Amino acid sequence: MNIKNTVELTEEEQSELKALTSKGKAGARVLKRANLLLMTDKGLQDKEIADLLDVSTATIGRTKKKFVEDGLAEALNEGNRSGCPRKLDKISDALLTAIACSKPPPGCAKWTLHLIAQEFLVLLEGDDSVSVETIRRQLKDNDLKPWQKKMWCIGKMNADYIARMEHVLDVYARPENTAEPVVNFDEAMKQLVADITPQTESKPGQPGRMDYEYKRQSVANIFMFYDCHKGWRKAKATTHKKAEDFAHCMKDLVDIHYPEATKIHVVMDNFGTHTAGSLYKAFEPKEALRILNKLEFHYTPKHASWLNKVEIEIGVMNRQCLNRRIPDWETLHEELAAWETRRNQEKASIKWQFDVDAAREKFTRAYEELIS
Repeated sequence: MNIKNTVELTEEEQSELKALTSKGKAGARVLKRANLLLMTDKGLQDKEIADLLDVSTATIGRTKKKFVEDGLAEALNEGNRSGCPRKLDKISDALLTAIACSKPPPGCAKWTLHLIAQEFLVLLEGDDSVSVETIRRQLKDNDLKPWQKKMWCIGKMNADYIARMEHVLDVYARPENTAEPVVNFDEAMKQLVADITPQTESKPGQPGRMDYEYKRQSVANIFMFYDCHKGWRKAKATTHKKAEDFAHCMKDLVDIHYPEATKIHVVMDNFGTHTAGSLYKAFEPKEALRILNKLEFHYTPKHASWLNKVEIEIGVMNRQCLNRRIPDWETLHEELAAWETRRNQEKASIKWQFDVDAAREKFTRAYEELIS
């Protein structure tokens, strides 16, 4: 500590500062400096004060220096600004942008406003005349939100990607044909967990209660079929999603769900088991060929789950049915059956509006690069 800037308040100054802080009517900056001086007078170290008041040690040093040299009134009003908020100069703005666009510090999953401010002020060598609000406003002006991330599902837009995308969209654009239905297919996962302590039901004035502890029982795979034209879906829970499980799903599609169809168009992703070979692993060649003769597979491009309509239906299932603790397989089967029955009775469907023309307009640059 700098001895010449040691703060020793008189009884009158202590009374004035205590009255100021107890009323709380002064500005936030003045109140911080008043508390700062009181804490210093009590013998707290600069680091302790900085942590308690969320101020920099530079502010503490300047306030103490102002008090010793110019008195209490000047120390409280040190650094007062006009009503116009400070703007960063070009160098400081570039520095702030560089921080916001860099990786967060080790141990931090993402940047926060206060974390950026902390890092920025360190690089400014403790110049706390730049407030957190100034930094927030500057980030907003620069349209920077480093604490936000969006999931990006568009893969590399090469010729193969575009070809598969247009093919799937062309399949979607075909009019409904009961002889050749279009069925979207995919898998989802659900952990089965049981309560350690039974849950309590809600009462008037009191919400239901659920203990934070639970016991993991198993993990279920859920195959989902979805026919947009019929407004039909089927959720099939299994213990695995091996080639044999996929093969039996395709057999169900042919023999149980669409026995009258001449050809079933199945839209799905490129998961390793989603192949004709999986049926030959599960059935005799004659049976595998019989099933495959009634199926036609249509694959979405890699990293294009957004093209598979069933992804939307899986999201609905998760929100409406699975967003809770389900303790066992029996309950899972019962709840899925009740959910799909209600949805099928409603003939709930998806209004799909993205077509080939929209794709060519949306991804103009990618199409131009194909012929450049």
